[in-house]
Amino acid sequence: MEKTVATCSAAPSKAMVRLYIAVIAVLAFTGFGQMPIFKRYYLADIPGLGWSANFFVTHALHYLGASVLFFLMAYHITGYFLAGRHSCTLTKSGWTRVIFLAGLTVTGIFRVLKNMPDILFSPNFTMFIDFAHLGFAMLFLFSCLGFLIFRTGWLKEVTHN
Repeated sequence: MEKTVATCSAAPSKAMVRLYIAVIAVLAFTGFGQMPIFKRYYLADIPGLGWSANFFVTHALHYLGASVLFFLMAYHITGYFLAGRHSCTLTKSGWTRVIFLAGLTVTGIFRVLKNMPDILFSPNFTMFIDFAHLGFAMLFLFSCLGFLIFRTGWLKEVTHN
């Protein structure tokens, strides 16, 4: 059994964890909002959620959330390599999340490039990127739900023998 920790120097603060969870929630909500499901299934009819049927609003919020996620990823990767890699290491669930986040990041970057007016992708590549982004999002969200249920953390202490 791996001993997961929240006290090593690479572990994020509670405020950073809350920000990460909020950003992931915003990205999940606005990501699904990119598909026209909120209006179709009357979610936008719920008082206060009318904005969710507006593609441009959900699109801008998704880009804003992705920017915050990039900042959080860069901040924690830098902190891990500068301070924490000698005292902590990633668990198997941590590596799983990193791989799924990397897939989401790469496919998300290609989706942004796809939306640029001067960059053209073939229809098959565009469809592949769209499905890969959705697939990585689903894998990430379901794996995080499983890791939450089984209480597996990102980091574990390095034991020196």
